Amino acid sequence: MRILWIVFLTVFIVGCSSKSGVDVKTQKGLSDLSSIPQDVRQYSSALDKNSTNISQSKFEKAYFGVWNSPTTLGNKDSVQWAFDTFKFGKSYAENLQLHKQEFFDKMKSNSNFENYLTLNKRAITLKEVNVRAFPTIRPLLRDPQRAGEGFPFDYLQNSTIHANKPLLVTHYSKDREWAHVFSSFAYGWVKVNEIAFLEKRYTDLWQKAEQILVIKENIPIYSLKGEFLFKSKIGMMFALIDEDESEYTVLTVSSYKNREPLFLKSKISKRNAHKGILAFNTQNMDLVVDEILGSNYGWGGMYGQRDCSSTLRDLYTPFGIWLPRNSYQQSKIGDILSLKELSNEEKIATIKEKAIPFKTLLYKKGHIVLYVGTFNDEVVVFQNTWGIKTKENGVEGRFIIGKTIFSTLSIGENLKNYDAEAGLLKNLTSMNTLR
Repeated sequence: MRILWIVFLTVFIVGCSSKSGVDVKTQKGLSDLSSIPQDVRQYSSALDKNSTNISQSKFEKAYFGVWNSPTTLGNKDSVQWAFDTFKFGKSYAENLQLHKQEFFDKMKSNSNFENYLTLNKRAITLKEVNVRAFPTIRPLLRDPQRAGEGFPFDYLQNSTIHANKPLLVTHYSKDREWAHVFSSFAYGWVKVNEIAFLEKRYTDLWQKAEQILVIKENIPIYSLKGEFLFKSKIGMMFALIDEDESEYTVLTVSSYKNREPLFLKSKISKRNAHKGILAFNTQNMDLVVDEILGSNYGWGGMYGQRDCSSTLRDLYTPFGIWLPRNSYQQSKIGDILSLKELSNEEKIATIKEKAIPFKTLLYKKGHIVLYVGTFNDEVVVFQNTWGIKTKENGVEGRFIIGKTIFSTLSIGENLKNYDAEAGLLKNLTSMNTLR
């Protein structure tokens, strides 16, 4: 067992939105939610028929990558993509009025990119943090008078990063309220008071320890003195210190002063975590999906929730399968098969023939779902979705779902104002099977 040295722990070191009033409906009347079983056990038995080659060392290499390979970071031009994407005249503020040019000028100046890659310090999150495209908590919305725009789609929200995850800090904003960071799967701005710096000798020790992976959601995690630190999320991983019959003792980090970490011990019940990666089998998939199923949709992880791609990313983490953060990048992992030129009937036939339950992802622009098998001969997927596009008298709307569900690829077809041109099946462009 790779147990982290106790001396390490006793050291204090230096260091998819809706238009208000436009076809916004509840889930009542959506046939998939009543005709398709919302229980993973209906589908997960197929898992035991398929082997999966998983390497924990490969997963840990990706997880801790930013502590070890800072030279792989993007160049200064590429990391400023948001300033090329969001402009005056098309971007709305929290009062649903257009952002002024002054807003963009202030953000550009405060981003301080002339100092990009001048700090390059290893760090860790102290809580679940929001990663922002600009150094601000203010939102940037598309036209709130149009369906599919406005709340909850704050386009400055890149992602969230769970508590006690590795970071590399490239530089500070000019006002030093914000730090520009890279994690293993996302980059952008986080509040300086939400991170702590770590020296290389400690990050090296951390990685040499045996790891435990969290398999339960929203369990409060405390220091041994009973101080609340944060709540658990599927996708968290901690360095193991010790264990007894019922609990793991793990390394956690809290802020000390001046961005210096305070190393702590925390106890996590063995019911809530697993030493090393989980076997990719029916029992474990049931356990993980049960924790995520029915959780609310959260664009970019807002409000402590998940969107389509973060749902799949966190689902696979306890199994030691690393996925990138956004849906497009996830669709490029594994063995890829194009569906672009196929009819709906051909897509269904191809999926039934070649997709593997719980290992094949289906992608359309901006959205990704997990194939789990069939029910009554219909293809069934697991997805976290905001809603279904509708159209009435030429006016686009949304039928709101806003959570993780099991559904068919024809979800929403029973709705009176269903927009067939925007259907999930019609717009699938690829499928990819994880190795």
